[in-house]
Amino acid sequence: MKLSNSFFFTVFSIFTLILLIVCCKEEIEMEEVEGKASYYARRFDGKKTASGEVFENQELTAAHRSLPFDTEVEVVNPENGKSVTVRINDRGPFRRGRIIDLSRAAARELGMLDSGIIDVIIRYPKVVEVDEGN
Repeated sequence: MKLSNSFFFTVFSIFTLILLIVCCKEEIEMEEVEGKASYYARRFDGKKTASGEVFENQELTAAHRSLPFDTEVEVVNPENGKSVTVRINDRGPFRRGRIIDLSRAAARELGMLDSGIIDVIIRYPKVVEVDEGN
């Protein structure tokens, strides 16, 4: 059975592509911040956020004072090891010591609905520019 040159070219191309992906994969350095998290009251459901979108408590979103909108942030509850990834779509919280305000859905994932405020660790890509103006 004779294999064509195009078969070898295809196999070689796939192998080269896989090799490039594996060798050139750049690891993103993460920023890690510790602080307190709270979550939105039900009365904010349906209200407009600082980004202009409508807040929905069942979505995995959050407010942060300075991270750009649409930044994905991992939030970890060190008490129970649970974590959730949220998207920043609002500004806040504006209470001393709090670093993030979570939707109710995100708070549920972290197991914090009963306590209301917990210690958390947040992680986000270090390459994200923090907006100090907000």
